[in-house]
Amino acid sequence: MRIAMIGGGYVGLVSGACFAEFGLHVAVVETNPDRLSALREGRIPIYEPGLDVLVETNARAGRLTFGDDIAQAVAGAEAVFIAVGTPPRNGDGAADLQYVHAAARQIAQALTGYAVIVTKSTVPVGSSRRIAEIIRATRPDLDFDVASNPEFLREGSAIDDCMRPDRVIIGLDQKQPERARRAEAVMQRVYKPLKKIDAPLVFTGLETAELTKYASNSFLAMKISFINEMADLCEKLGANVQELAYGMGLDDRIGSRFLNAGPGYGGSCFPKDTLALSRIAQEAQSGCRLVETTVQVNEARKAAMAGRIIAACGGSVNNKTVAVLGLTFKPETDDMRESASIPILHRLAEGGARLQAYDPVGMDAAKSLLPPETTYCENALATAQDADVLVVLTEWEQFRSISPNALAQRMRNKIIVDLRNIFDPAVMRESGFSYLSVGRP
Repeated sequence: MRIAMIGGGYVGLVSGACFAEFGLHVAVVETNPDRLSALREGRIPIYEPGLDVLVETNARAGRLTFGDDIAQAVAGAEAVFIAVGTPPRNGDGAADLQYVHAAARQIAQALTGYAVIVTKSTVPVGSSRRIAEIIRATRPDLDFDVASNPEFLREGSAIDDCMRPDRVIIGLDQKQPERARRAEAVMQRVYKPLKKIDAPLVFTGLETAELTKYASNSFLAMKISFINEMADLCEKLGANVQELAYGMGLDDRIGSRFLNAGPGYGGSCFPKDTLALSRIAQEAQSGCRLVETTVQVNEARKAAMAGRIIAACGGSVNNKTVAVLGLTFKPETDDMRESASIPILHRLAEGGARLQAYDPVGMDAAKSLLPPETTYCENALATAQDADVLVVLTEWEQFRSISPNALAQRMRNKIIVDLRNIFDPAVMRESGFSYLSVGRP
């Protein structure tokens, strides 16, 4: 089976490589010359554990190809996936669909036979029907169907999410049952390998599938903001947020995931999708106050974290050296989008701090986003050298094993602000540190 993937970014590249691993022949279209050149040479332009091996294996087997010619890519394809960016639109936070619509026009012009046009990008409700309108207006004679197949990939574990998903959501035009059955047959073939592991394929209407992506991400964002507010309450009352989260998570109606208190959520999905869902609700004249409040709580959270660091330094960071461990919005990714490190480090720099930072894979991406005077170090211990305070912003696993004695020997003042709760408070106190964490006494 042949499919085409329009867009070689994070979603398109991971999805395309995984589909190729399923045994499909996948043609990925990428129009950015630098990215395309890298992919053709076997260089992966993003960091995702295991992706380099998956791409190399399937490219060598001839199941995964990269190019910039849409006509060549869609020739003989039974499904064409749109996986281009939908960044927040300036001014109102709604998803910008210009790249999706452009891809739809190009696909319409290039197709020579029947195919299912599948939206993989995160798009507002109604977008799949709008894509169908664009294709019909471009090629009235073209025989095609549309489907919505939102991705649920977590950066750092995206391959496992793709190969062993919790569920696959596929929206079809249920207002036209015959067309829906025809498109469903194609999508069943695309995902046939998942039947071996009993992964649920959930077929819905187009609108339901589109909304499910936004609802899922917004709910998880609310869960993060909730536990962050509980962490603040724990600090006021002398409770322990980690014990609280454990007790909550044992309730299978709640679950333990996304109950880690920290400096606020970031990344490419949660900030964008909560804003977009708020906008969708406003346009539909339907209240979505929980999501709107979640956005506000998260922004306030990031601002408050810088204040905690300044307070730990006696109310001022002027001429003080702040060592920062972790810059990306989460571990196992080089993604800096909406990372808490960005507003926090800019606030510290404005306060006169000398910043020295280390992240295992994110420093190149960070340099254009963080204060230009930031010094980037070769490892975690080098970052702590002569520091007045050490701040943990990303919970990379390697940071958990750092010796407190090794830190104490290098730091000028023994102050640690652990915004990810990776260290044991008792151990840190025994090592002589003034240790501040999140939601723990």
